[in-house]
Amino acid sequence: MTGIVVLAVAGLLLVVLALATASRPAHEIPDKNAYFDRWSVLHGGYDPRTGNPWLRGWLTMVYTIARPLARRGVQPDVLTISSIWLAGAVFVPADIGGRWAMLAGWVLVASGLFDTLDGCVAVLEERTSKWGYVLDSAVDRVNDVIYLAAVVSVGAPLERAIACGFLFFFMEYVRARAGNAGGDEVGRITIAERPNRVIFLSASIHFGGVFLGHRELVATTGMALITLMTLFAVGQLLVTVRRQLLALPG
Repeated sequence: MTGIVVLAVAGLLLVVLALATASRPAHEIPDKNAYFDRWSVLHGGYDPRTGNPWLRGWLTMVYTIARPLARRGVQPDVLTISSIWLAGAVFVPADIGGRWAMLAGWVLVASGLFDTLDGCVAVLEERTSKWGYVLDSAVDRVNDVIYLAAVVSVGAPLERAIACGFLFFFMEYVRARAGNAGGDEVGRITIAERPNRVIFLSASIHFGGVFLGHRELVATTGMALITLMTLFAVGQLLVTVRRQLLALPG
């Protein structure tokens, strides 16, 4: 009960903060194609309109939700912090158990959505900043840990979650170091990008509420799949980053 009260108070404070800091932008909000163009510039030139259909669909959904928020001038940093609040809220229905696990899965999706929503709003409002970039990256890693802990809470083995979390962190560390070494910080869009990770981790909780007698099996299987996907993605990324860096002079 104490946890629910803390979450409720924190949620109310976030709403007040969002309303108090909102400032309508003076310019026209860009359309979806303009957003995709800007997203491409910020992600190493990768065009989300081609290739991965999951990423394209995810960004389209994000843009649809972000547009009215950008018109009202909601601060991107508030949305970034809100994603942590939603991640923590996953544990409330997950701990209740039963069919409530389905709601827990969707709350996790909402947290992942807010984690992308902040960047979209920043682009639409022309409020991208180096601080926002650092804050978003830090919150991503915090949320990764919370999401994995949520799947463990419904039955996934802790050691598998630790292995999966290590791969998450390793993949993003390689990207960051590649950027410092002169390459781009994306390298390659892999099969285990954040939208895919959120969907699989959410499903690992959600379907435990569908198949009530097999909650632990669902969570364990979901964790195993995302671990294998991320291991393969690390291999994809390392090959691409090596090729990029070896092509640079000196």
